[in-house]
Amino acid sequence: MSKFAILTDSSSDLTEEIRQRFDIDYVEGHLQMPDGRSVPLCLGWTEDYQHDSFYADIKKGAEYATSPANVSEFAERLRSYVREGREVVAITISTALSGTYNFLVEAKAEVLKEFPDAKIYCIDSLRYSILEGMICVKAAQMRDEGKSAEEVYNWIEANKNCYHQMGWLDDLSFVARKGRMSNSKAFFGQLVGIKPLGDISSNGLTTVIGKAKGAKTGFAAILDYIEATITNPTEQTIFVGTSDRERDADKLVEMIKERFAPKEVIKSFVFPGCGVNIGPGLCAAFYFGKPNSDDMKAEEAIMNEILSK
Repeated sequence: MSKFAILTDSSSDLTEEIRQRFDIDYVEGHLQMPDGRSVPLCLGWTEDYQHDSFYADIKKGAEYATSPANVSEFAERLRSYVREGREVVAITISTALSGTYNFLVEAKAEVLKEFPDAKIYCIDSLRYSILEGMICVKAAQMRDEGKSAEEVYNWIEANKNCYHQMGWLDDLSFVARKGRMSNSKAFFGQLVGIKPLGDISSNGLTTVIGKAKGAKTGFAAILDYIEATITNPTEQTIFVGTSDRERDADKLVEMIKERFAPKEVIKSFVFPGCGVNIGPGLCAAFYFGKPNSDDMKAEEAIMNEILSK
């Protein structure tokens, strides 16, 4: 049988280069432009939205809106793989943030009516953006190691709460306004000179667990927090993501290489699927580590100890 397909959505922030390298497919969602047009929501930049102009528009208050691929669009893509005799592992953005997973499950049910023996494994990543993409990359790596679709599905379900993010957003108003962040009231808006540091909770929401004064302290706290929560860093592919803080991202890439010597550090970008909600100013690392606690109190205690040094 052909190797199983890995399918994701427009929220996974995987560049074309990474998707081709790891053979990961995705179903485009939809982006409503400020002028009212609806265009495909791609994992990349297009004639309709370029990196610099997109985030410049966001800063000025331009209203973009996203919607996921619908049931029919998911079903069409699933059906194409099933007809080839392939199993599918499909990984979506967290249900805490989007109805994408529910659409996928409905699409699976449609396809199974036509192909009752099809093997389609649907995963709610409980993550979004680059963390969602990282889970897709891990699925591809396991596939290359000879793991079956079912084995990959079971591993991800058991370990998805071990995927961390650590970094800052210069302006939290976007994620707070869009419901992407817990305890947002205490950190709403732009805090001049302050770097609010966040990890992601087991329910798929970013949680601010500390505030660093300035970039120098912020970078040091990121590295110390990663060291306290990561597992087997030299065996990992770590991602560094940015919306429009590429210089900071490049600096963080080099710091991570020097401190942890992972197998690889991949820099990626936040595209419009998540960019409309995350906004500008992101610089963060994404990695695999110890499971996050349900209430994030343990992680907050780690960060408080780091920042009190």
